[in-house]
Amino acid sequence: MTKTISRALILALVLGACDSGPDPAGDSATSTPGYAAEAQRIAASSIIVDTHIDVPYRLKGRPADVTQRTGTGDFDYPRAVQGGLNAPFMSIYTPADLEAKGESRQAADELIDIVEGIVAAAPDKFAIATSVADVRSQFEAGLVSLPMGMENGSPIDGDIANLQHFYKRGIRYVSLSHGKTNHLSDSSYDEHRRWQGISEFGAEVIREMNRLGIMVDVSHVSDDAFWQILETTQAPVIASHSSARHFTPGFERNMSDEMIAALAGNGGVIQINFGSMFVNQDSREYSVARMAAAREYLLAHPQLTESFLYREYPKIYAEEHGPMVYASLDDVLDHFDHVVGLAGIDHVGIGSDYDGVGDALPDGLKDVSSYPNLIEGLLKRGYGEEDIRKILGENLLRVWQAVEARAASASGKT
Repeated sequence: MTKTISRALILALVLGACDSGPDPAGDSATSTPGYAAEAQRIAASSIIVDTHIDVPYRLKGRPADVTQRTGTGDFDYPRAVQGGLNAPFMSIYTPADLEAKGESRQAADELIDIVEGIVAAAPDKFAIATSVADVRSQFEAGLVSLPMGMENGSPIDGDIANLQHFYKRGIRYVSLSHGKTNHLSDSSYDEHRRWQGISEFGAEVIREMNRLGIMVDVSHVSDDAFWQILETTQAPVIASHSSARHFTPGFERNMSDEMIAALAGNGGVIQINFGSMFVNQDSREYSVARMAAAREYLLAHPQLTESFLYREYPKIYAEEHGPMVYASLDDVLDHFDHVVGLAGIDHVGIGSDYDGVGDALPDGLKDVSSYPNLIEGLLKRGYGEEDIRKILGENLLRVWQAVEARAASASGKT
């Protein structure tokens, strides 16, 4: 009979891992022993929620056993335990071009199947979480919760009943769009603004999300869409993996100061994306130039898939133009400081984009074993333990619980 691992054993595993030698994801040159030990303690005893980890799409392209340490990728169970990660939202990502082909719903269902397969293979390590209560009880049982969020609303496919379908399958947030404008919303990455915000059906979907208890995610949508979402929703919203535009001027994918303040006024939370191009302007300029070159390369080699651009082309580009410009841990911490200064400590959290930004992760935050490095940085900047716990997960759990409460109230449940 399988048994769950106790929280005490999880703590022992984490501290044991830290005693086993240098952490390749860490930054030992700047680590301070007192801060480092305190960071490990907080990581092991807190609920760490990361609202955006692209494990399912990674495994679809490159199958691996994430119950064991893997040689590639940013996430697996041993590294999650080492980092203290308790509730990584599995991103159910649908490429934008599948909407026109009518293949979005099938693609989303296949990724959910992958997440369910992870749990079925290791029920002593993982569990699906569909509520805040699940996350808290699974934390007490020593399990890593796997809640799910849908990145790109295209699988709804114009049928509101599909939202109910995905709710029943465990989806607890939906990003309305992704890289292209879809039938719900304009995208921040797409110059074609079909709706000048959100569509009428997009507004209907938001209201249904409020009714069901699904968090509305504003990451990836255009600025106009963001403001219209806030006008439409009756519950707090999240930005599942966005950072502050203050540091990347003109990058609409990140959030402006006015948007961050409005998100806080809505009761929501911005989950900081760790990707170098999201947090550092030099990294962003390198990434933009590389992507433009990659598009040209794809046109010249039409037999290649878009995934080639993310997995293989960076090596080709680096040979001619030099290596990726990586952000630093301090760059990421600056985004947390900026949001706290604008909106207060209750409106910021973690949306790393692990397994979603390829080679572009900052020094010191290279995989899911690295959250203690983030905590150590916050300690050095004067954050107290209670505030750090809010950033690590309690802020997101508060928003999720408010969305659940709104849905229960609308349905007459107590």
